[in-house]
Amino acid sequence: MTDDLFDRAVALDAADPLAAYREQFIVPDGFDVIAYLDGNSLGRPLEATARLLDEFVRGQWAGRLIRGWTDSWLDWPTILGDRLAAVALGAAAGQVVVADSTTVLLYKLARAAVDARPGRHKIILDTDNFPTDRYVLEGIAAERGLTLEWIDTDPLAGITPEQVAAVVDEDTALVLFSHVAYRSGWLADAPEITRIAHAAGALVLWDLSHSAGSVPLALDEWGVDLAVGCTYKYLNGGPGAPAFAYLRRDLQSELRQPIWGWMGHRASFEMGPGYEPAPGARALLSGTPPILAMVPLWANLEMLAAAGIGAVRAKSELLTGYALELADRWLRPLGVEVVSPRDAARRGGHVTLRRPGFEKLLEPLWEQGVIPDYRRPDGLRIGPAPLSTSFTEVHRGLATLRELVEQHP
Repeated sequence: MTDDLFDRAVALDAADPLAAYREQFIVPDGFDVIAYLDGNSLGRPLEATARLLDEFVRGQWAGRLIRGWTDSWLDWPTILGDRLAAVALGAAAGQVVVADSTTVLLYKLARAAVDARPGRHKIILDTDNFPTDRYVLEGIAAERGLTLEWIDTDPLAGITPEQVAAVVDEDTALVLFSHVAYRSGWLADAPEITRIAHAAGALVLWDLSHSAGSVPLALDEWGVDLAVGCTYKYLNGGPGAPAFAYLRRDLQSELRQPIWGWMGHRASFEMGPGYEPAPGARALLSGTPPILAMVPLWANLEMLAAAGIGAVRAKSELLTGYALELADRWLRPLGVEVVSPRDAARRGGHVTLRRPGFEKLLEPLWEQGVIPDYRRPDGLRIGPAPLSTSFTEVHRGLATLRELVEQHP
């Protein structure tokens, strides 16, 4: 019996304008993974990354030693930030830095935001946001004597403008949401939610961890105040890669982040008394930049710039749409539920499937070379990365999942 869905995957791969980019990723000898479907958690490494790391260690680290700092390393957080802003964030230069972790930068931006709205006592967030976002804001609220107002979001969807409009008011200092919901893949209406918050005089902080490198962003055009995100998912920065922070230009003289360190000082090597913040987004820095961990980001941003975020998004919509086709045909009759938006315009770069007992299938899936992502309760996230994942790879992965579900009713 012919498999029309496999034939469709082959046809989609043949027509894929980004297919050649898969050859830029490292596939080690004896590679036993037949379907890597977790690009929304950790991107694959590039061949260029391995080369650049070797060149950096041998040429810059070994060759320049301490002189590397004054050669260029001190400026990497802003140079890479500007490159990331242009390639993936829709932002002009001078507003993005690469540094720290997402959690640390989230704290810096959120604390700066609430302090910049004195007399306002409310932070708005949603119940299904990523734990770090919720925990950080809980800590800030306790620290600053503020109130958290929780929006109860549907785990099958995400935050909507109507929900925000119903609670934001003149006492709201900050609203924080994820642009793409980490469970469902729901793509929030960032421009409209930002407009609603601004109408009440509140600041807006967006978590772009599941957006950057996958979904086109226009932070300047949308009027976003602050944004933060990681670089190890669709930006292929590697395990523990540094995060990024965006601070809108006209807020840079108003907001003051709370972790004052020597790299955020206007003259780091004067070593003088008293803290004087550097001009612009550089004031978001605190300690020594993680230079070695930044190297992989150079390689990926070059690849992403060549491919174009528009083309990446177009393929992402096709990949997740194809995964939904497979799920509807093969898995829904077996009791598997799709808990992600059907509308591609409201869907980020991953889809989530749900069925009781999915956690027990993780080990069998890994043993057969299929790597999805699991999120409690009972959710398998299918996160194909457009530059490294083929349609036939998605077919192989979900075909294996179907077989295991049939074996474990």
